[in-house]
Amino acid sequence: MDANKSRKLSLMLVLFIQVLAATLPGCFLGASQQLPIKKPEVQTMASHGHGFGSSLYFPVTGNVYPDGYFAVSFSIGNPQKPFPLDIDTGSDLAWVQCDAPCTGCTGCTVPPDQLYKPAQGSFVLCEDPLCPVIQSLGETTCKGPYEQCHFHRSYADGSSVRGVLVRDNFYLGIINGTPFQPSLTFGCASDIQHGRHGPPPTTGLLGLGKTAANIFSQLRVENVIGHCYSAKGGGFMFIRNDPVSSSKVSWVPMSQNTLAKHYASGPADLLFGGAPTSIKGLHVIFDSGTTFTYFNSAVYEAILNLLSKDLNGKQIRQVQDPDLPVCWNDGKPFRVLSDVKSYFKPFTLGFTRTRNAQLQLTLENYLIISEHGNACLGILDGTKERMGNINVIGDISMLDKLVIYDKEGKQIGWSSANCSRIPKS
Repeated sequence: MDANKSRKLSLMLVLFIQVLAATLPGCFLGASQQLPIKKPEVQTMASHGHGFGSSLYFPVTGNVYPDGYFAVSFSIGNPQKPFPLDIDTGSDLAWVQCDAPCTGCTGCTVPPDQLYKPAQGSFVLCEDPLCPVIQSLGETTCKGPYEQCHFHRSYADGSSVRGVLVRDNFYLGIINGTPFQPSLTFGCASDIQHGRHGPPPTTGLLGLGKTAANIFSQLRVENVIGHCYSAKGGGFMFIRNDPVSSSKVSWVPMSQNTLAKHYASGPADLLFGGAPTSIKGLHVIFDSGTTFTYFNSAVYEAILNLLSKDLNGKQIRQVQDPDLPVCWNDGKPFRVLSDVKSYFKPFTLGFTRTRNAQLQLTLENYLIISEHGNACLGILDGTKERMGNINVIGDISMLDKLVIYDKEGKQIGWSSANCSRIPKS
């Protein structure tokens, strides 16, 4: 198996974001050609008559290994067509691989009949309030208010996506016996350039970042979203119209420093086997768009030293594996993580400004059993991946945890959970 295909870096790692005024080659219309487009009334959960003492739940597919992603499927358009989207709390824009008028789709990885086909009246104009929202620094390059709103994003792994904004109906379920199909803005991606981690594994991406561009922010709910990924694969995600309150949830405030644009918190100290370590004062980003967990080089090397010292003298040795950089074996193939429980200890992130807020990293939260029967470390060197000094809590460290992003309350929460079963609304 190609390791690069199973390891997904978040689309949080955007080098730059631009909204382009120039149209793509082909038949997208310029200002002088643009047909009138009726602005739809925004359909919110409140206007749909939903008091929302419950949540909307969506089943999730995928796994940390070997797939390397978790996805949710939404039906879009009329007639409805399902699109599996990679769930990414590290980016703010949803986009799908798109069969653009006359241009088709460059770099798309799905068959033509699975591409999104925008209707002529679905294109979003530069005058739309969401057009400047998706720009990185508020820069606007639209030539006029009636130009189509183009987007172009480049990412740290060398990949990029280009297209136009469109607006169409998303089928999100049944509320009070009525289909809930709000008209939402997302990206029609017709030019996709693949980076070193290979092509996207799904038909698109569901950006759930902190800006107003993400589709659930457009619903004008209380901005409470969450996910629960099972270590066995699959799980669920949800949105709520009211805050989550539970004594079982550990809450930490969202960072208001340089990481404020992400779902980040800190400082936190790292414990190993319940004992304090020299690794202290970490600020971390919670990112569902990243498969594994990444620490900067200094922290990563310190973690390797902790593991090396603890494993010294045990009947296990480090081996080479094509899937991940650091792996171990005791002379016979491992089949499940319980085979290595006598060798490894859990890690814990203790958040120092919140009493009893600890993120437990059991074996399943930092190790995988590879296809070659080795136990491999699911913690990687972020500095080598061009992530600088930031630390990212990826999918592996959030397995079997209900993780909640409460933008209204400016807090992140988590609790242990059975993620294999979707709760009743």
